[in-house]
Amino acid sequence: MKGKVAVYNLRPFDEAEWFEKYAKELDLELVACPDAPNPDNAVLAKGCQCVDIITSPVDRNLMSVFASLGVKYLVTRTIGYDHIDLKAAREFGIRVGNAPYGPHGVADYAVMLILMSIRRMKRILQRTQLQEYTLDGIQGRELKDLTVGVIGTGRIGRTVIQNLSGFGCKILANDLYEKEEVKSFASYVSLEEIWENADVITLHTPLTEENFHLINEESLSKMKDGVVIVNTARGGLIDSRALIEAVESGKVGAAGLDVVENEFGLYYYDHKNDILKNRELALLRSFPNVTVSHHMAFYTDEEVKTVIRDSLTGCKLVMEGKENPWEVL
Repeated sequence: MKGKVAVYNLRPFDEAEWFEKYAKELDLELVACPDAPNPDNAVLAKGCQCVDIITSPVDRNLMSVFASLGVKYLVTRTIGYDHIDLKAAREFGIRVGNAPYGPHGVADYAVMLILMSIRRMKRILQRTQLQEYTLDGIQGRELKDLTVGVIGTGRIGRTVIQNLSGFGCKILANDLYEKEEVKSFASYVSLEEIWENADVITLHTPLTEENFHLINEESLSKMKDGVVIVNTARGGLIDSRALIEAVESGKVGAAGLDVVENEFGLYYYDHKNDILKNRELALLRSFPNVTVSHHMAFYTDEEVKTVIRDSLTGCKLVMEGKENPWEVL
């Protein structure tokens, strides 16, 4: 009898063929749902040992429903798993796993946002669309003249630092655990030193209770005037209201945001006819010096294949009672 996996948030245009391919290779039966899991469609997971999701929240109530249906393992097709209530998972005996993808996609994207921000690319593209080809207000800066602060030197942060090393900029790094390979390209310093000295700050750390709103009114006040903020990690690392005030005052000269606070339920859905319920997102999008994309720095052809393969492989290992390298709880 084949093991069954309930797959939620399944995108037909890019994921379906890979789910079919890897399910066949692993001898798994899939129950597919294009929507995010909720208490109403959770019944689709009945008879499934495993549930496969992306960044949709799984709270205590939904975890309870899955547990009642016999689900033993929940895997997210992402690196981060802060959208999953781990305390509830532990309470209901549901194991949790993730599916880390390679660091290059997000690292490339972060550097792209840095370059777009310091070269005022959003303004340039807006003018080009209007056939307005003047130069006033779009003079940029060169990366070689700047100091970049990289917060978080895990796989992605380290790759960003390696990429930046070719531009000739000074690189400062901060992490709870220093990596020897980073020291060839960057100097480890305190957060206070990054706030005070960096022209550009890029975030590559997981979201925890300790670093929630790491960038806030107080930390922003310590930064250079005109500082550039880039976030391809998690929206909760930045206090959106404080960032908006800093953009309006000129303290923040530009920002590149692939993630924002309270994005769940917005990103990956078509809301063109809706009034956004995230006022801060609407304001940030309106600024000519803030580039916002919808949590897609990870999104490459390699990532799609990798997370589907590894998420299903983790399910197979759990079903067979074998060690699962992607298990986080």
